[in-house]
Amino acid sequence: MSRSSIIRAALGAFLFALPAAAIAAQGTDSSRAHDDMAGMKMDDQNDAAVRGVNASMEGALVDMPHMRMTPRRPLRPGDQARADSIVTQLKGALARYKDYHAALADGFRIFLPKVPQKVYHFSNLHSAVYSAFTFDPRMPTSLLYRKTGDGYVLVGAMYTAPRNFTLDQLDERIPLSIGQWHVHVDLCVPPRGQQQMWKAKGADGKPLFGPEGTITTQAACDAAGGRFIPQLFGWMIHVNPYETDPAMVWGTHDHDHAD
Repeated sequence: MSRSSIIRAALGAFLFALPAAAIAAQGTDSSRAHDDMAGMKMDDQNDAAVRGVNASMEGALVDMPHMRMTPRRPLRPGDQARADSIVTQLKGALARYKDYHAALADGFRIFLPKVPQKVYHFSNLHSAVYSAFTFDPRMPTSLLYRKTGDGYVLVGAMYTAPRNFTLDQLDERIPLSIGQWHVHVDLCVPPRGQQQMWKAKGADGKPLFGPEGTITTQAACDAAGGRFIPQLFGWMIHVNPYETDPAMVWGTHDHDHAD
């Protein structure tokens, strides 16, 4: 693989690691989005938009106009054992990161640290690149923390996979009978420099743009003067290994989205 190919893969993989809210809230072109994501930057003027995007994700993780879930497959022999093995390996790897300072020391960066969130993603570029090519349960792309006072408490992790993965490829990583991956799709966002457009509403009083927006097609987005994003980032799945209820470990309600 050439050096340029590796660099492109690294940038793309790192974008897989980050929550979909960022580019939607940024309203920037793709080149600036790459720079801002890689540097974990966010202008203060966009904080309100980011909070709105985060709030829109606080319900159950289910198929919505802008989110697609992998379908649940029938449970096959060996699926539960494989999923349990992933959780066991993950918990062993996470032990070190119960102290969030260890995560920072190991190269994890806090995504949007100044924006209030239910769960903060600490993302690692090396793990993101690795996840684009192979899967190791001990190397999640992001660590998930809750803010507590001046510190953070570890609650889980997030794995990522390339956006062009098939269901069978996702199933090879984590059984689709146990866990459901999700991807953010069909987003219409305002053009760069038009932050006021985030407040635009349709005749029904509902937002037009972003994860809560009613626009879901290229044609409607063009008509509204926005930028259409067919798919934002790659596949993502959260794991909550400290949950005592098995259904919550890989459930469609997780620490990031549940009340």
